[in-house]
Amino acid sequence: MTETVITRFAPSPTGYLHIGGARTALFNWLYAKAMGGKMLLRIEDTDQARSAEGAILAILDGLRWLDLDWYGEPVYQLSRAERHREVAEMLIAEGKAYRCYATREELQAMRDTARADGRAPGYDGTWRDRDHSDAPEGAMPAIRFKAPREGETVIEDRVQGQVTFANKDLDDLILLRSDGSPTYMLSVVVDDHDMGITHVIRGDDHLTNAARQAQIFSALGWETPIYAHVPLIHGPDGAKLSKRHGALGVEAYREMGYLPSALRNYLVRLGWSHGDDEVISNEDMISWFDLDGIGRSAARFDFAKLENLNGHYLRSMPDAEIIGHLKTLVPHLSDGDALMARIGAEGWSSFERAMPGLKERAKTLVELLDSAAYLFATRPLDLDDKAKKQLDEAGREVLAGLLPKLQDAKTWTLETLESCVREFADTTDRKLGKVAQPLRAALTGRATSPGIFDVLEVLGREEALGRIADQVQPAQSD
Repeated sequence: MTETVITRFAPSPTGYLHIGGARTALFNWLYAKAMGGKMLLRIEDTDQARSAEGAILAILDGLRWLDLDWYGEPVYQLSRAERHREVAEMLIAEGKAYRCYATREELQAMRDTARADGRAPGYDGTWRDRDHSDAPEGAMPAIRFKAPREGETVIEDRVQGQVTFANKDLDDLILLRSDGSPTYMLSVVVDDHDMGITHVIRGDDHLTNAARQAQIFSALGWETPIYAHVPLIHGPDGAKLSKRHGALGVEAYREMGYLPSALRNYLVRLGWSHGDDEVISNEDMISWFDLDGIGRSAARFDFAKLENLNGHYLRSMPDAEIIGHLKTLVPHLSDGDALMARIGAEGWSSFERAMPGLKERAKTLVELLDSAAYLFATRPLDLDDKAKKQLDEAGREVLAGLLPKLQDAKTWTLETLESCVREFADTTDRKLGKVAQPLRAALTGRATSPGIFDVLEVLGREEALGRIADQVQPAQSD
């Protein structure tokens, strides 16, 4: 019987779900789905000084927005502290861990000595075999793992290949602090075992942790999970990813107007590939994903590629589905309440009618919202500087001549409106642009917009004619 694959995403709630964490979650989710298994979610909240309830909620919200579901309820590591302590005591009873009474001053002296000798700073094992009768009176010991000192620890990593660590370089790490609280290393091993984790897929900054954790698994007689350590994401310049490159929380990408489907597609291509495929559906991701497709080199984050991919998803997405994403996005924007009020209950239908022209130009939902601002503008429109230049004396003269032609239009359809405007341009010996530009400025308050005939049609007869008249009237009163 084939063992069920069980992966886990295990974020520390010290901040929001950043883009690297989102990719780790995606890889775990995809591998579990591809193998017919399940992904579990564990919140590693043992560091209470740095954990925040708001961060936990943001992580859960970010995963849901990306549509990365997990099996069962989230496991909160802190709630399992008693089990972690139980395992530490088991290791002591078996002679595989010991109580350490070293003071902070002694530990600092060990580090200083190691540095002076050109060695990596670490614990020197003073209490490893020392009699407890030497312990300072009233001192509360930490519990340390009795790590092997000879030989090597070998990790057969599905991404990095065989990675070897000299045991002499791995000191006796702390399992329980002197206050009885479990450390990350112990908690991870116990939880991975108890949760039945078969594959640990995470960033390669955890590679040394894998060696330490493998030693603990071995000491406990437990099977070590299969490790796959993924290279980290770098910026376009090859430097470690920072905020200027895009090391932001997932919620920031939502607020910038990216679609979850596009972001998933972009993230899966950061370090994993399937031939030359760039646009990959959810179904194909699941069907194709395997650990062998993950490269050993750091992936480079590129906003331009993400924008282009997001634009592709916008153009190919049904209009009603885009409206659904917009309704989800707007409340998260800084001016979301005011924008929702301007759109109103009826405005979304106008938005959907205008969508074919809007989504051809936009690369993000925010750009799309900005392009659609004309739909909800109130008369008289506020004109930007470029629109004002279009509505000079000559521009308003064009509108004054065009207005009665549009007023006489028998139907308010794209075909009729385009015919009317083109005929006016021809009979007045003007190029179409000389008519369209002042018309665009009058209808939208801007010098750029979706196609001008789309704008006319979506605004409707009454609103469009009113906006044109607002700009003609000042000329007539001059």
